[in-house]
Amino acid sequence: MSVPLVAHVIYALSTGGLENGLVNIINRFPRDRYRHVVICITTADNFAQRITAPGVNVIQLKKPPGHNLGFYLRLWRLLRTLRPAIVHSRNLAALEAQLCSLGMRGVKRVHGEHGREIGDLEGRNRKYLLLRRGMRPLIHRYVAVSRDIATWLTSVVGVRPERVRQIYNGVDHERFKPRASKPLALLPQSWCGLDDMLVVGTVGRLTPVKDQQLLLRAASELCRTEPELAARLRVVIVGDGPLRGELEALVARSGLTETVWLAGERSDVPELLQLMDVFVLPSLGEGISNTVLEAMASGLPVVATNVGGNRELVEEGVNGALIPVGDVTALSSSLSMLLNNDGERRRRGRNAQEFVRSHFDWTKTVAHYVRVYDEILGLDAGPPLEKLG
Repeated sequence: MSVPLVAHVIYALSTGGLENGLVNIINRFPRDRYRHVVICITTADNFAQRITAPGVNVIQLKKPPGHNLGFYLRLWRLLRTLRPAIVHSRNLAALEAQLCSLGMRGVKRVHGEHGREIGDLEGRNRKYLLLRRGMRPLIHRYVAVSRDIATWLTSVVGVRPERVRQIYNGVDHERFKPRASKPLALLPQSWCGLDDMLVVGTVGRLTPVKDQQLLLRAASELCRTEPELAARLRVVIVGDGPLRGELEALVARSGLTETVWLAGERSDVPELLQLMDVFVLPSLGEGISNTVLEAMASGLPVVATNVGGNRELVEEGVNGALIPVGDVTALSSSLSMLLNNDGERRRRGRNAQEFVRSHFDWTKTVAHYVRVYDEILGLDAGPPLEKLG
């Protein structure tokens, strides 16, 4: 019997949480159980090189904006050439692609929901709900990366609970872990010599939904109200995206040029996390944040907005703090408390690392995906889940 093929359909393969999760899953999948192909509705960039599993093709369909019948015809032909056992789409942008698998004998359809974008943070946009509900009878299994999304799928989209599987992303604990001494050589040269600096950081694409502006405004507030802390405070924002110019302008207007480092997209995120004392995720909405998991694995307390899957990761007063969306005062207050209290900051960081190490691991995540695929194909489940994970 040939090894079943899974066709992963995504909008694009570039830096992002969804894409990072997909690459980690493919690289760790048992090779004798499933094969993989990644179909990009638009394009893939150098991020595709992070796929190290052998024999994984990345196909770019380069769909132009808007509805395009030619694209759907090309995808229809491609799927009939590939003959996958499973078509696994992710997020709304790829959901319609499942229509191209109709009529293919024996093909099973899986759809993953990984979070929502700025235009539909509550997941209640009428047009999008109509599409999701219309596609509902065609999808054999849904995968939600958080309990919050799983609840939304059943209560708002109307998916039957038995067709939803909630699977958390994992963490690579070998790459993301604390270290005794900070890799200070990575910092801007102008910061060198500041022995007692306190570094607050965030990692993510510079897009509206991530709201890095809130972190900059909170840093400005801290500098204004606590001059002694201001002398030690440094802010690192890792990532790139369409809002970079706007963030640069805000840094200049706020007088934070010497305080803030916009580090851009980086390949050394584990080391940059080791430089930080507190991690901040100021997003307007989240599924389950890979960067929060990685920051916690690195021994950092996390201050995050009280949205989506953040509530499932951050426990107030235990491993970090939760703040209302867009609340500058709440963020600056939480940061002030952590930065001015070394013992409390370290205690929450240790709790964060222990929590993630106990509950989040890519091997366990992959084991759950294997179980979903085996289940819908009616295959022998093979080794017990605990043996895989």
